Amino acid sequence: MEYLEIWVLVISFVALLILGVPIAYSIGISGTLTLLINVMPLPAFTTFSQRMATGLDSFALLAIPFFILAGQLMNQGGIALRLIDFAKVLVGRLPGGLAFVNVMANMLFGAISGSAAASASAIGSFMTPKMVEEGYDKPFAAAVNITSATTGLVIPPSNILIVYSLASGGVSIAALFIAGYVPGILTGLLLMGVAAAYAYRKNYPVGETTGFRTGVMKFLDAIPSLMLLVIVIGGILAGIFTATEASAIAVLYALILALIYGEVKLAHIPSILLKSVRVTSIVLLLVATSMGMSWVMSFANIPQNVSAGLLSISTNVIVILLIINLILLFVGIFMDMTPAVLIFTPIFLPIVADLGIDPVHFGIIMVVNLTVGLCTPPVGSLLFIGCSVADLSIMKVIRPLMPFFIAMIVALMLITYIPAISLWLPGVFGY
Repeated sequence: MEYLEIWVLVISFVALLILGVPIAYSIGISGTLTLLINVMPLPAFTTFSQRMATGLDSFALLAIPFFILAGQLMNQGGIALRLIDFAKVLVGRLPGGLAFVNVMANMLFGAISGSAAASASAIGSFMTPKMVEEGYDKPFAAAVNITSATTGLVIPPSNILIVYSLASGGVSIAALFIAGYVPGILTGLLLMGVAAAYAYRKNYPVGETTGFRTGVMKFLDAIPSLMLLVIVIGGILAGIFTATEASAIAVLYALILALIYGEVKLAHIPSILLKSVRVTSIVLLLVATSMGMSWVMSFANIPQNVSAGLLSISTNVIVILLIINLILLFVGIFMDMTPAVLIFTPIFLPIVADLGIDPVHFGIIMVVNLTVGLCTPPVGSLLFIGCSVADLSIMKVIRPLMPFFIAMIVALMLITYIPAISLWLPGVFGY
């Protein structure tokens, strides 16, 4: 019967996705069908609905709508352009400098906004035309933008790390936030390495020298935007406020900054709020249905069966982590990050915990792994956003994307098998 439940869950979910049913509905329907095997219809529907509701009953989840709203304000508040100018001062003179600027600007804006999609859209709309104007291939410019936008999901504040904390049963959000810095920067540096090799081979131009006075002015102009990271993360580390309270402070700070810059008027606020509500509704519906499916899998003993199956293959931690990474890479191709984290964390976390893997370390592994899927068809949201911004077909971008994919996989392997990359910084701060 247990194997029947697994097959019903997997086949129904995959079939619904193939039919084009939205993923939140696919999760809810397949979870309910699985529950119907052992439970009468009325209790099954009632139980799944209750599990969806209780899954959203979490104080930590309040941080998600606040960070989404803060990201929307930053996206329209002129922050992206100031960060691009600051990045040019730092790396614009290097070979392939504009590609470096693209990566660094995505790292900074993604970290501040907490949204990879907002980063790819905001930075890509500025940088792609500029790179083409300076002689860079448009597909290469799009590939740089698409892959570097993923770093904002690892460098805090990050909504997906909050989701992992919920799915894991309460891993410290502060510890996850701190743990994301080194892996995110490492990934960005590896992407820069690929961009540098490509630029050298193609003999791309070097950016113009920025004078000292101009450089100082650009840095001072970017400080208010960069201060958001200091306020949010510094406040959490100092114990002044929680991650959820920090998200509300981020909204207030972003609103004040956007109004001061003059890019956002009071008349724009209703449309920004409406867009934030739409995005939040999609995310929280995914959270609710995924939490319902997680409970169904636990009820059907699916995590225990998967654990037994993996451990029957090997008890070597290196082999198990490799298998889990391969599964997550495959899952990331077809599933969005939020439901993937909510569904697979309860399955894989107990396995790696028994093998001595720190939950914070495993959370970073999961997030870095699943960011690769954001750049791949058929579900890769960043791939579609990046191609749309660059006005290119997906097929034209795939080839220049491949070296960047390899860099992301190398980063994933380093993060997986060198725990200190994720755990050193939390250890410094006592987490």
